[in-house]
Amino acid sequence: MGTVLRRTKAVAGAFITLTWGFAIPFRVSGQTTIGKASKEEASIAHATRVDHAPPMDGTLNDPVWQKSGPITDFKQREPFEGQPSTERTEVRILYSRTEVYFGVICYDSGPDGLVASQLRRDASQQLDDYFEIIIDSQRDRRNAYVFQINPLGTQRDALITNEQEGDTQDGDPGWDGVWTSESRITKDGWTATISIPFSTLNFMHSNDVVWGLNFKRFIRRKNEEDLWSGWRRVYGAAKISQAGELHGISEIGSGRLLIIKPYGLTGFTSLPANAAMAGLMSGTRALYAGGVDAKIGLRSNIVANLTANTDFADSDVDVQQLSLSPYKLFFPEKRQFFLENAGVFAFPMAFGGTANTTDQLFFSRQIGIDPISGQQVPINAGAKITGSLSRFEFGLMDVDTRSSGPNSGANFAVGRVKVSLDHGGSYLGGMFVDKRSDNADPGFNQSAGLDGRFVLSNNLVVSGYAAQTRTPGFSSGQTDVGLNLTFRSNWLDFLAGRQKIGLNFNPQVGFLERADCICDTLDANFKVRPKFAGTRELQFEGYIFHEPTTNHILQTQEWATTFRAKFNNSAYTDDDIVDVFTQLLTTPFNIYRNVYIPSGIYHWTRHAITAGSPEDRLVNVRLFERFGGYYNGQLNELRLNATYRVNKKLFISAGPEWDRFRLPVPGGNFSVVLGALETDYAFSRFLSLSSVLQVDTTNNQATSANIRLRWNYRPDSDLYVIYTSGQQFASLIATNPPQFHENRFAIKLTYSWRR
Repeated sequence: MGTVLRRTKAVAGAFITLTWGFAIPFRVSGQTTIGKASKEEASIAHATRVDHAPPMDGTLNDPVWQKSGPITDFKQREPFEGQPSTERTEVRILYSRTEVYFGVICYDSGPDGLVASQLRRDASQQLDDYFEIIIDSQRDRRNAYVFQINPLGTQRDALITNEQEGDTQDGDPGWDGVWTSESRITKDGWTATISIPFSTLNFMHSNDVVWGLNFKRFIRRKNEEDLWSGWRRVYGAAKISQAGELHGISEIGSGRLLIIKPYGLTGFTSLPANAAMAGLMSGTRALYAGGVDAKIGLRSNIVANLTANTDFADSDVDVQQLSLSPYKLFFPEKRQFFLENAGVFAFPMAFGGTANTTDQLFFSRQIGIDPISGQQVPINAGAKITGSLSRFEFGLMDVDTRSSGPNSGANFAVGRVKVSLDHGGSYLGGMFVDKRSDNADPGFNQSAGLDGRFVLSNNLVVSGYAAQTRTPGFSSGQTDVGLNLTFRSNWLDFLAGRQKIGLNFNPQVGFLERADCICDTLDANFKVRPKFAGTRELQFEGYIFHEPTTNHILQTQEWATTFRAKFNNSAYTDDDIVDVFTQLLTTPFNIYRNVYIPSGIYHWTRHAITAGSPEDRLVNVRLFERFGGYYNGQLNELRLNATYRVNKKLFISAGPEWDRFRLPVPGGNFSVVLGALETDYAFSRFLSLSSVLQVDTTNNQATSANIRLRWNYRPDSDLYVIYTSGQQFASLIATNPPQFHENRFAIKLTYSWRR
């Protein structure tokens, strides 16, 4: 323990020194204009200064809004690229010393056709009409904040990192900002008012501000996407380098950002007797805890986040997955402290289209969660500084955990820096990760890497990285290098990538799906827009993944051909015509309970059919069926995802999955049922009850539940009542993790004090 304490004190000292140094006020220098290489013309908006905030009542009736000229030049991205939007949209921008205000009018010639069904904050609004504001406050042309609102005034916020698109909507919704909004449905459409404090954008004092800015409107019944800038089909709202600019904000200063957010928690937890075998405390015990989070503005664009005795009881539970390969499953981070400015610490070691797209040199879920059992590991304290200076973006993090069950006390230190090379999103970066453990073998693990992203044109991007780990007992095979090329156009998406991962490459504070491989990927997706009615786009994709070991022994290979059709009403089909696999098992693969697939090399072929119904209906259904060979036997996968919008208060989602195995091994004829039933009932925008009921028959106790009542009684302050039966966080190991069915009841109160 002494080693960790000495090291923690040293890092804490460095943190205090940095904090003191950054606390000296300064003025932000002027921003550079956009270069022709990255953007031919920049859409420019101007904000108008007001002495007092306009009424935030969802209307633009107050005369103060007329001080700002309207922004109206929206163009379609879908369905007709570059054409004027079919419905007029107006945006007006005001600002005061402490906040920026947006007034939005979404005219609609058929207001009865508006789709607005979601009242719960942060829920996906892809099935609704919505309006979105994207702000790149650091003007790095890679990262941005997303503020989204539907006609009911429901908020969704997110972070876009390195121009990565979200799974279904723009950005990662795990981030929560403090902002206010109201909406009104009118006879002419709908209107909205939005207020965003500069402190939410990590801005405090500044003159002559230039931000990256974009707006997006989605009209659900028309499946129409309109943007103010970056409206080309290959761009979209996540293409931050193609955003417009906001000018006119000057002489702002909300005072130094200071948010203190304590919490108190009480309840009970109960673990079964078999948990004692893993070093955990079995039986029932009371819960009582308290802690505090803090956010401190050191300079404009530089913020420190502090946490003590951190609790994550209010984080969303993981939705269970079934692993059909001998490799690890990836579960995203959902804890607020780690999600805040998470993009700064992103160091991807794989690329979209490759088999292992989730590899990360730093993966924050390795801190505070046992990667084997999924049980929480108590965090004593953590500190994080993130921000930018001139062309440099940086992040520093230090987190200390205490001993819990089989997990010894440990200290984690992370450093990340990126330097922008131009105005199109190109950068060079470096990262260092260090883990020190007490009474553990090995006692430390280190990772370091260099990466870069080079935007050669608006359609062509080259990315690469080189990383190395250091683990006691190994002297070679600890590197991972990769190079990737992507090309995107209206008729072709093309990707080519290569990775070489050493046998002993071991980023313990990262995520690595597989080691010891030379991974080559080629993917070409051809797209056409036919003229026949109802069809928006047809796609024909070819994909190949070839992965021998570093000794050139083939262990995985896949090639596939896929056909897709997207329809104007948002229905679709996505079908694998043929999907051919080769897999080498060097050790038996534990596919289910006591069922093992023997070592050897296997070849099989599969086919898949996927179909989805129009998304503007009250009931939306997506059906997936995959069938064919599997490890010398047969596997049939059937999945159904259905949503039902009962009314604006109640939303129901069900995702059952049935997998039927017929394998030529002892016990190889079995079926697995997996799925989740999620319900959300919103009493109002600020009070909601949600539940997640899950079934997983691979588990000895097949059912689990999470029920959560959330009352947002004031901005950034919440009361939670939470009951969990099962596991909140899933295991990250490849197959058959230990199963501890926990029953946990907690009441948690947070209060946010802001200066």
